[in-house]
Amino acid sequence: MRALVISGGGSKGAFAGGVAQYLMQELQCSYDLFIGTSTGSLLISHLALQKIEKIKKTYTSVNQESIFSNCPFTIQKKYGVHTIGINHWNVLRNFYRGRKTFGESHNLLKLIRNTLTREEFETLKNGPKEIVVTVSNLSLNQVEYKSINDYSYDEFCEWVWISCNYTPFMSLVRKNGCEYADGGLGNMVPIEEAVRRGAKEVDVIVLQTEVNHLNRLPSRNAFSLMTTMFEFMLDRIEMQNIKIGKFAANNNDAIINFYYTPTVLTTNSLVFDKEKMSAWWESGYNFAKYKNNEINQIDPEKGEVL
Repeated sequence: MRALVISGGGSKGAFAGGVAQYLMQELQCSYDLFIGTSTGSLLISHLALQKIEKIKKTYTSVNQESIFSNCPFTIQKKYGVHTIGINHWNVLRNFYRGRKTFGESHNLLKLIRNTLTREEFETLKNGPKEIVVTVSNLSLNQVEYKSINDYSYDEFCEWVWISCNYTPFMSLVRKNGCEYADGGLGNMVPIEEAVRRGAKEVDVIVLQTEVNHLNRLPSRNAFSLMTTMFEFMLDRIEMQNIKIGKFAANNNDAIINFYYTPTVLTTNSLVFDKEKMSAWWESGYNFAKYKNNEINQIDPEKGEVL
């Protein structure tokens, strides 16, 4: 069994889409299992359907309004760099309505339903491929994996949405008596789950550089500090997930092929810029092409470049 695992990473998911496009269209990789966390959850259904151009069009055209029904921050672009500030009015309005988060992301749920049709859902559910999304159950303090085989159309769309809800900036969802949030809070790179489900070869797209190349600028405001803190914690979680995944693969004779981003794409993955995301998609495609060409030029017996 071969699996494709895509990590969380917000707007950086466009890079993952480009990598997956090359693997599936040019290398003709066929996957039995697709597992995604957060932004990876948005990609996997369409990749399994082989509707890559459709999801590419969606990913390279979204903006803040496509995601947030109540955006908690302002975005300013100066000298090509995005900086965020607090949208005090929207945050106060959310608290006045009794919400527990700074912002709401119901527009994303609408986008998911508009992008994945009922017919496409039924095709996937009745097909041979398994689609799994990662969510964090805050009430039970555990990570859960939701397979398309176990849910109706509306339920599965909601689980995909929940997997992407980067609290406290996006919606906190109460479902089945529990509070759920972004799957990345518990498992950013669910390699272990792919191996547990029987995968013997796993292609893993990690939306982070393999080696830390980042020296963050000082925080400018409370929101900037919070996003920096969350990014720091998620980076630590990601590193642990990869170590656990490698351990699981070694103990189950599974092969892992990693695709990290070659450079730091952004320091704030909650900013959705059409121009940058279009460039990241192409960058992901070209990077996968370069990496596989480089591998193919090495003599496996001598370890020498041909």
